[in-house]
Amino acid sequence: MIEVLVVDDHKIFRSGLRRLLSDEIDMRVVDEARNGAEMLAKLRQPQHFDIVLLDVNMEGPSGLDMLEFVRADFPKLPVLILSMYPEEQYAMTAIRAGANGYVSKDIDAPELVKAIRQVAKGGRYLTAAGAQNVLAHLGRGDNPKPHQKLTAREYQIMLMMVKGTSLTEIGEKLFISVKTVSTYRSRILGKLEIDNNAELILYAVRHGIIV
Repeated sequence: MIEVLVVDDHKIFRSGLRRLLSDEIDMRVVDEARNGAEMLAKLRQPQHFDIVLLDVNMEGPSGLDMLEFVRADFPKLPVLILSMYPEEQYAMTAIRAGANGYVSKDIDAPELVKAIRQVAKGGRYLTAAGAQNVLAHLGRGDNPKPHQKLTAREYQIMLMMVKGTSLTEIGEKLFISVKTVSTYRSRILGKLEIDNNAELILYAVRHGIIV
């Protein structure tokens, strides 16, 4: 039996996953967490988990930020990132952060079940398109693009910025102050060697981050 911990800040989504996996005879959701702090608390309890389904965008630190702590305390625990962001935007960042697999939330149910089984038994999982994208990045050697050097949180905020989300809205969605978001913005622009949001959008289009 594959015992699953679901980490997502939306109760309806967690409930939907629980119902979906209840139809599978070899897996079940044994617990849930709505943020990274709850996740770590549950992982440190005696309860056993075979896999963690981890969302990227949560209250407080992002799922990718929390992977650092998971890997420090539970280096062999399989983690499958399940996110609203398309694979082409986040898969490489997730794998570098220590995830065992990455799928977007619009994935078909049978493929999600397949991904869970594969990651739970120690494998890795990306869709065909996601795998091709990661292999393309790896094939470029030791010269990653500037945006590939961003931290998980910086990358998350960059995506929100190029979609036109204001700094205030970003702060509200990520539960951080506008001042903190502004600091992240400065770091992002500095690492990408650009000066403003207009140049950021051009950069994102040029590098296929958005179309």
